[in-house]
Amino acid sequence: MNRIPVLPTLLTLGNGVCGFAAIAYASKINLDGAVDMDLVDYYFLLSSGLILLAMLFDVLDGYAARLSKSATEFGGQLDSLCDAISFGAAPAFLLLRLGQEWQAQPLVAKSVAIIAGLYLACAVLRLARFNTENSPDPASHKRFKGLPSPAAAGCVASIAILRADLGASWTGLDPHILQGFVRVWAPIGALVAALLMVSRFSYPHFGRQLLHGKRQFQFVVQAVCVLAIVALTPHLALFMIFWAYALMGPVRSLAVQLHRQRVAEHSPGLD
Repeated sequence: MNRIPVLPTLLTLGNGVCGFAAIAYASKINLDGAVDMDLVDYYFLLSSGLILLAMLFDVLDGYAARLSKSATEFGGQLDSLCDAISFGAAPAFLLLRLGQEWQAQPLVAKSVAIIAGLYLACAVLRLARFNTENSPDPASHKRFKGLPSPAAAGCVASIAILRADLGASWTGLDPHILQGFVRVWAPIGALVAALLMVSRFSYPHFGRQLLHGKRQFQFVVQAVCVLAIVALTPHLALFMIFWAYALMGPVRSLAVQLHRQRVAEHSPGLD
C-alpha cells in the first residue's frame, strides 16, 4: 500500500464519481407535473449518460492497469467498490425515478421499489462472486459467468434514454405506445437484468476482444457500421444493443441444449 498505480486508480475513481453524479441528477427527476417535462427528459439523459461514462472509465482503468503492468489487489477491490456505486446503486435509483410513472397505483409503485432493491442486491452479489471466482489466468477472462454488472446497468440506462426520446420523429409509432412500453418494461426489464447477473449464463468479454490483438478487416468494417447506426438513432440503438447482449446468454444456452438434444436423438444407441 506504500505505492499504488496513479492512472488506473484515477480512472477507477472517475467511474465511482460518475455513478454518484448519476444518482445526484436522477434525484432531481420529478414526474408529478410540477417540473417542466423537457427538464425531466434532460435529467434522464444526463443520469443515464453518466452511467455510460462510468462504463467507459471501467473499461479504461483495467486496460491502463494491464498496459502499464500495474494491476494490484488494491485496484481490483477499488474497482468493485466503484462498480457497486455506478452499476448497482445508480441504476437502482434511476429505476425508482422511472417508477414514478406508477404513482397512481401504489401496489405497482411498491413493487418497483422492491425490484430496485433486488437489483442492487444482485449487482453486489454479482461483484462479490466475480471477486472470489476471478482467476489471474488470462484465458479465464474471455467470458463472464452471469451478466456483467456494467451491461446490466446499461440495460436500465437505455430504458431511461429511450423514455427521454419518446417524442422523437425517428419512429412512426404513437408516442403514447412507446410510453406504455417503457412504463411496463422498466420494472420487468430491471428484474430480468437482476436475475441474469446472478445466473450462470455465459457472456463474451467484448471489451477485451476489441482492445486486444489484431482483427480482420471485415471486423473493423462491422464495427464502423455499428457505430454509424448508433450515431443515426442513438436512443433506439443503445436500447437494442444492451438488451441483445443481455438476452444473448439465455438464448445461447437454450440453443446449445436444443442442439445437444437433437444430436442425442439422432445418435445410434448403445447395445
